[in-house]
Amino acid sequence: MINKRLLIKNLLAHNDENSFYDKKRKIDISLKEGKAKFLKHVCALSNSNPKNNSYIVIGVEDADNKILGVHFFDDSKIQNLINAYLTNPPIVQYENIPFPHLPDNKVVGLVTIRPMDELTALRKNIWKYYGGSVFFRDGSISMPKVFDLVIKDVNSKIVGAIEAHAQNNIEYTLDGVFDFLNKRKDYNPQYKVFKEYFVVCWSGQQKVVKNAVYFSRVDIELINEQVRLFFSTFDEVAISYNEGHFKIVEYVSLGLQNAFKYYELEETIIKFQDNAQYHIETKLLFQPPQYDKKVLHHIYNANNALLEKLKKGLSLNSNEARDLKNLPATYLICYLNLFHEAINKLHEAKPYLRDYDIDSYNSYQDAVRILRKVKYS
Repeated sequence: MINKRLLIKNLLAHNDENSFYDKKRKIDISLKEGKAKFLKHVCALSNSNPKNNSYIVIGVEDADNKILGVHFFDDSKIQNLINAYLTNPPIVQYENIPFPHLPDNKVVGLVTIRPMDELTALRKNIWKYYGGSVFFRDGSISMPKVFDLVIKDVNSKIVGAIEAHAQNNIEYTLDGVFDFLNKRKDYNPQYKVFKEYFVVCWSGQQKVVKNAVYFSRVDIELINEQVRLFFSTFDEVAISYNEGHFKIVEYVSLGLQNAFKYYELEETIIKFQDNAQYHIETKLLFQPPQYDKKVLHHIYNANNALLEKLKKGLSLNSNEARDLKNLPATYLICYLNLFHEAINKLHEAKPYLRDYDIDSYNSYQDAVRILRKVKYS
């Protein structure tokens, strides 16, 4: 089993960007340009490595390989995006890898691309790239190329050696467990061994509601691979497990005018097998709340007026400041109730919420994360 933190270090130490790995300071697939560039790199790496994995490391300074980290990214539906835009799509996995020197809200993103040994191309137009385009890696650059029918395999031995040097061992596992238990002392850290091999650590603030146990400020790590599986600062989750699996059900709080209710968002099950393998299954559970359209239209217009006031730099009274923290969730509910223009208003509000205060901006990030999960399901 590969220790992903060690793999990242080996990739960064081996060479600069090349035909089997790329590094990015950050990516943003919420915008069409960012989505198109990400798809281009996935396509190019898949085509340039028909027999071996290729990687994108996110959260690294390009000039000196300094690990700065990015915010946690829990898009389990990224494969749906790949399938929608690429023919012969590779298997793509995005994982969040914690590093000891990074703050709790930062990780390094690791994208693993497993090719299908067939030529990958854009299925349809996106941004400035045309459907049918084929990309390859030319050194550290992803670019369109005229291609041969036979794709050359030049990196299998190199990548195989890098992965072999990143294999986990008992020392890394124990260090990971002790590190987790020490860092999460305030949130009742726990661990469990599955199938005599896998170690899962988790922590969170416990809350009991009607005899049901929930956790907030949750942190969960699969220690063997140094992968942070799930992280939620604002939402609440239910955790259950047996000898063969570890299950997380994520809840989100949504509502209007301070009348909030918890809704199931997504279920994640980590299934452990006897042959030292595991796989993760996710299932969207979300059913958006429905409201009377006339009431919703009134609230939508009130939020538009609040946004305009914020854009003009006018001061907000205490009631407006409270409503501002609910503005992203309100726009999300409006969009899920077929107010299609509400999504544009949500994105328009982003820079103003970020400049106003951290709570409002965190509410925006939460709304976008829910939207992303729903959109690609």
